Amino acid sequence: MPRTVVFETTGGPEVLAVRERALPEPGPGELRLRVAAIGLNRAEALFRAGTYLERPRLPATLGYEASGTVEAVGEGVTAFTPGDRVDTVPAFSQNDYGVYGTHVLVPARAAVPHPAGLTPPRAPPCGCPTSPPTAPSPRTATCAPATTC
Repeated sequence: MPRTVVFETTGGPEVLAVRERALPEPGPGELRLRVAAIGLNRAEALFRAGTYLERPRLPATLGYEASGTVEAVGEGVTAFTPGDRVDTVPAFSQNDYGVYGTHVLVPARAAVPHPAGLTPPRAPPCGCPTSPPTAPSPRTATCAPATTC
């Protein structure tokens, strides 16, 4: 059964809980990913605490950056097919999508091809637009293990 991380009240990490849920089906313009790794960043901690640019609609999930495999595509998605390895970038509201889970939906516009030669745990931070200027983009991809957002 797919699992996702949710929170029902704002606060610190202690408000997070893992819940089982039905396998989500992608709608138009969406991908369903089987998540291999996620990136953790300050924006997500602020969102969970209720101090980010937008307040969470509770109950909520969270997460911008993930690396995984496309399992299904929604209507109108032509850039990706099931089996493609992709990474996500922060191009959506956490009130609409979240990647802390085993199987998640993301907008196809927020996915980029996974860089060849990188393991999933090393890829999500490389895609973060707030990475240090010396960090490569997902398309040039050679990150040092310590690269973070």
